[in-house]
Amino acid sequence: MSRQLKLGAFLMATGHHVAAWRHPDVPANAGLDFAHYKRLAQIAEAAKFDTLFVADSVAAPTQDIASRMARSDHFEPLTLLSALSAVTEHIGLIATATTSYNEPYHVARKFASLDHLSGGRAGWNLVTSDNAAEAQNFGRDEHIGHAERYSRAREFHQVVTGLWDSWQDDAFIRDKASGAYYHPEKLHVLNHVGEHFKVKGPLNVARSPQGQPVIVQAGSSETGRELAAQTAEVVFTAQTSLASAQAFYADLKGRLPKYARSADSLKIMPGVFVVVGQTEAEAQEKCETFQQLVEPEVGVALLGRMLGNFDLSKYPLDGPLPELPLTDSGQQSRQKLLTELAGREHLTLAELGRRIAGGRGHYSVVGTPAQIADRLQEWFEQGAADGFNVLVPHLPGGLEDFANGVVPELQRRGLFRTEYEGRTLRQNLGLARPGNRFA
Repeated sequence: MSRQLKLGAFLMATGHHVAAWRHPDVPANAGLDFAHYKRLAQIAEAAKFDTLFVADSVAAPTQDIASRMARSDHFEPLTLLSALSAVTEHIGLIATATTSYNEPYHVARKFASLDHLSGGRAGWNLVTSDNAAEAQNFGRDEHIGHAERYSRAREFHQVVTGLWDSWQDDAFIRDKASGAYYHPEKLHVLNHVGEHFKVKGPLNVARSPQGQPVIVQAGSSETGRELAAQTAEVVFTAQTSLASAQAFYADLKGRLPKYARSADSLKIMPGVFVVVGQTEAEAQEKCETFQQLVEPEVGVALLGRMLGNFDLSKYPLDGPLPELPLTDSGQQSRQKLLTELAGREHLTLAELGRRIAGGRGHYSVVGTPAQIADRLQEWFEQGAADGFNVLVPHLPGGLEDFANGVVPELQRRGLFRTEYEGRTLRQNLGLARPGNRFA
């Protein structure tokens, strides 16, 4: 079979556009409506998407403008995906869990459990928290600095993957006749002692169907790229142009040999924000409907958060983006991307806030199914992507538009599957099942 692209459905309750919750076709209470998520999962699975992708934050926004934004109440991702595992059969289930405000044993146990519940479809989006407000929910007055967050993340990954190898695949025999529940020699105690963690183990969950859940990573800074090259199997990134995506793709794939990894062992899936219409004019009209719902102050509040937890409310809306120090609490790569965009297009603060209201810095395509497929094919075939994490303005309508329009066009071109290749997420992504390091 010729190389085919991979697709993830990035689910953000009401949709990715900051004003989606105000649209008449969107259930405003979607964040806590399981029936809504069940419908989304089944739409994506029917279209043969590889994954569902759920982001997370462990702090609720409390500033005054937050009352104008639908980001304050939503399910905890692992709980949600565990429930969705019971109403799906093939699609991968990727949840975000921060290494900044979790413990490795908890994360290892929960994702191993999800992998068992789903029959081998779990993925862990390993992130370092970029929301400074999370610190005060976990006994800290200040957020962990950028360098320390990544040092902690690297060791966190070592501990989690070590715990996932606590048991060999055939350790549990559960032999009633002999009375032997497991082979003692196939149990491995981790005994990790490091700079950030001291974890004995073993994990009290058998080795999971995939051996280990798939590791996803989203950092694009220098430190983030190096962590991804060392640890990730899927990378989610924000790129605004074909050229920048090609450069990122070549750079990250080029780092893999240092860790004795092949190019195929890592799938790079940039985010792409899509608005689909039967005609280009219809698509543009749909997009503008959402843009008209963006209050300037809401767009600027979102911008400040995306730039690295800055309060921009004191700056004039019709003025330029102010010079800001390099963020130590947020995403340095996203700050660089948005600052360059503002300078390149001479955008005011309000214009920049409105500009990112949908895609949040990701590549955006507004057009017909054929036009969108053209852009995805171009990136896929010209060394910029192995697939895409699909962001739609509103849910469920935006996902239905993509599933009913763009997916058939990609399938017609031979670029996307018509049936799942296997039962596990690794099989469908074309990733090898890792062996047990202790065996």
